[in-house]
Amino acid sequence: MSDFFDRENDAKYDKAYKETTPDILKAFGGFNDAVFAEEGREIPLKYRELIAYAVGLTTQCAYCIDAHSNAAVKAGASETELAETAWTASAIRAGGAFVHGRLGFKFTGVHEH
Repeated sequence: MSDFFDRENDAKYDKAYKETTPDILKAFGGFNDAVFAEEGREIPLKYRELIAYAVGLTTQCAYCIDAHSNAAVKAGASETELAETAWTASAIRAGGAFVHGRLGFKFTGVHEH
């Protein structure tokens, strides 16, 4: 998917949203603005951006990784914080595979002792 990522030109495809569902686009923009407001939230912006970065890594969204890693740094995150966030996302993703792997045993009945 990241082969299609083009930071400079991809926004032109927002035209379809603007023309077909402007109300939803406006609502989404407002929601996003509220979530990532610099002030007025209990969790500091740097940490909200690091959370978003971790989610982007977990969902493997190149757009989220780009936007939120840069926004986290702009909000004061260090290289070490980015690294630890990436490792945290990696652990959660690996843990998910581990526990979902149990479903393979459950669904097949291979290990029912």
